[in-house]
Amino acid sequence: MKLLICLGNPGEKYAHTRHNAGFMFADKLAEKLGCSFTNEAKFRAVIAKGIYKEEAVWIIKPQTYMNLSGEALAALKNFYKIDMTSLFVVYDDISLDLGKIRFRAKGSDGGHNGVKSIIMHSGSQVFDRLKIGIGPQPPFIKSEDYVLQNFKSDEAVLLKETIGNSVDAFLYYCETDIYKVQNKYN
Repeated sequence: MKLLICLGNPGEKYAHTRHNAGFMFADKLAEKLGCSFTNEAKFRAVIAKGIYKEEAVWIIKPQTYMNLSGEALAALKNFYKIDMTSLFVVYDDISLDLGKIRFRAKGSDGGHNGVKSIIMHSGSQVFDRLKIGIGPQPPFIKSEDYVLQNFKSDEAVLLKETIGNSVDAFLYYCETDIYKVQNKYN
């Protein structure tokens, strides 16, 4: 089983912001796997359950807002007794240029509050992850303001292509492992 926690903020107000690259990835992956999201209020998340190469793939979009994303993970982990080795996290990265992606096997939160919450609630920094570039951040804007901006129209075109490539890369990951996908896509 793969348990994907895709980070973003719920609601139409945030749907097209830089901070919602994880949710955009989740939507594209669910579409590709032919599954749809259902509201799972007890987990404070919407969840799509799909299958890829005979393996269950749960795509989770926490509805707690970014900084509390780990709460949805904790609720799922406790209820289903999920082994955290199946955890995979997808999120935006301000330090990567738009159009770039990076797979990692472990690491710190890198200043990302959603990842900080995931680490706190999972009890580990050791989980596979995909970072989707949304940078560079202009020097005259605070990061918390920058990540809540909508993508400009030319950026949205590049983002759509990047999300498509990210989904393909994740499916390759499902067939291989983190190290092979790093060699191919990082």
